[in-house]
Amino acid sequence: MIPSLFLSHGAPTLLLDAVPARDFLARLGSELPRPSAIIVASAHWETPVPAISAALHPETIHDFSGFPGALYRQSYPAPGAPDLAEKMADLLTAAGLACHIDARRGLDHGAWVPLKLMFPEADIPVLQLSIQPQLGPGHHYQLGRALAPLRAENVLIIGSGSLTHNLRELDWSGAAEEPHWVSEFAQWFEQALREGRTCDLLAYRRLAPHAERNHPRDEHLLPLFVALGAGGDGAKARQLHASATFGSLRMDAYEFSSPTPSECQTPSE
Repeated sequence: MIPSLFLSHGAPTLLLDAVPARDFLARLGSELPRPSAIIVASAHWETPVPAISAALHPETIHDFSGFPGALYRQSYPAPGAPDLAEKMADLLTAAGLACHIDARRGLDHGAWVPLKLMFPEADIPVLQLSIQPQLGPGHHYQLGRALAPLRAENVLIIGSGSLTHNLRELDWSGAAEEPHWVSEFAQWFEQALREGRTCDLLAYRRLAPHAERNHPRDEHLLPLFVALGAGGDGAKARQLHASATFGSLRMDAYEFSSPTPSECQTPSE
């Protein structure tokens, strides 16, 4: 069954910058089973309750300013998936999660920047799921759990954000080394994910080192919890990539997949 993913999408210039994270994403699409559709829970769409995009032809949203003109000429004309949006709404409702469908929402850069690198042909249907920062990690984990059955239909569920995200601490020159408060936070997260410490992860703002410095607001980490929940019961986490840009912006990526039957232990009689 196709895994769910957490991707750090970085700055919009990721499309243009010669950095390891760009090379990783450019390879990743060809290394995955080809999905029938893609759902992206993006840090750049915040709503009071979960919203699902259902535009038949979603526009490319340039939701940033002050970047090179070449970025504003980029587009990602992937088709939408209105039928899948309805199915998502049914799954969320069945899980007791209120939601609504937005028939006009396009794709923000949290979706189209990584997808343009992964699937440049833009021929796979894409839709987005919004986040609710006021409701915290546990809520987003439940969103992912509710949508996990879609992975059996070859739907790729992506949480798109950033493992660390403190814009005031970035070194836009790219000359600074990664500070200790970033590396210690990233190491804690990698170990907690690898060990399956879900309760610790949900309480990361209390338990992880330098949590508030790495995430003054946690909207860019909440998509990780959607992907983690979508991995299903007993999901295994595997780090796919680890690097940093602009000194303190970690670009880590993870996949989450349920154990295959051969990996499961049979109870002894």
